[in-house]
This record gives sequence, structure tokens and C-alpha cells, in this order.
Amino acid sequence: MLSEADHKHMRRAVELARMALEAGDDPFGSVLVSGDGKVLAEDRNREGKGDATRHPEFDLARWAATHMTPAERAGATVYTSGEHCPMCAAAHGWVGLGRIVYAVSSRQLRQWRAELGATGDSPVRPLPIQDVAPFVKVEGPVPEFEDEVHELHRRAFARKK
Repeated sequence: MLSEADHKHMRRAVELARMALEAGDDPFGSVLVSGDGKVLAEDRNREGKGDATRHPEFDLARWAATHMTPAERAGATVYTSGEHCPMCAAAHGWVGLGRIVYAVSSRQLRQWRAELGATGDSPVRPLPIQDVAPFVKVEGPVPEFEDEVHELHRRAFARKK
């Protein structure tokens, strides 16, 4: 069960996803929160300029590795609009970040993309986070955000046509 604070941070992750879409990137956003509830860093997807590794979850893992102790990382939570891809899940696991809370799952995203006709454009097979980083505590999807995130992805696909 997610707390009021969890919902607040998830709301911000979805706002960042909207900002990514408005900037011409795919709609993904993430927030890194310390164990005591302080927002430490946030980012949105920035892969539109040619660097496909500029996922917000990956950039937050890099930030955490530089700015946090291992104990601080273990106590932190990453809130994200979409379940981590394998690259981001691996970064999260290697850096030793704590819990992940995501709005929509990679399975939902695959289903939506198939419905929109966007198939075969990913060079990496989508996997659940725990298939990549089995010791990370994961919570999601968060149903309250499904319709909003779905609409962001629908708009992103329509823009690419």
C-alpha cells in the first residue's frame, strides 16, 4: 500500500514524463527520494538528442553513485512513470539503490505499443525489474496513474507517425 508521500512523488514523476514529452522525448520521468523523504534529484527522459542511454532512471543511478553513500542509496526510493528497462534496472542494482515504485509496468507499455502499431523498435528485450535486479524491492504498477501515462504514450506515438 502506497502512502500519501509515495503518491506525491509518483505525481511528480508523471509530471516529469509530461515535460519530457513536451520537450520532444518519450514520456518518462523519475524522482530519487532519500530514506527520510527528501527529494534528492529528479530527471526526465532526454534520449531525443541521440544518446539512447539518457533514461532518467539511469541518470539518477549515476547521480546517486556520485553523491550518496552506499547506506544512503540502500535507503532511497526511485519513483518512476514507467518500470525500469533492463539497462536502468541493472544500473539501479549495481549502484545499490533501494526501493523502486513505478506507475506502469513494462508489460503494460509493450501492450500499449503493440495496440498503437509500434512494434520492434527496441534493441533491448523488456524484462521485469526483478528479472534483472532480483534483490530490489519493487512496487507497481500504481493504477491511479495508468490512464494518464497511457495517454502520454499515445501522444508520443502519434507524434512519431
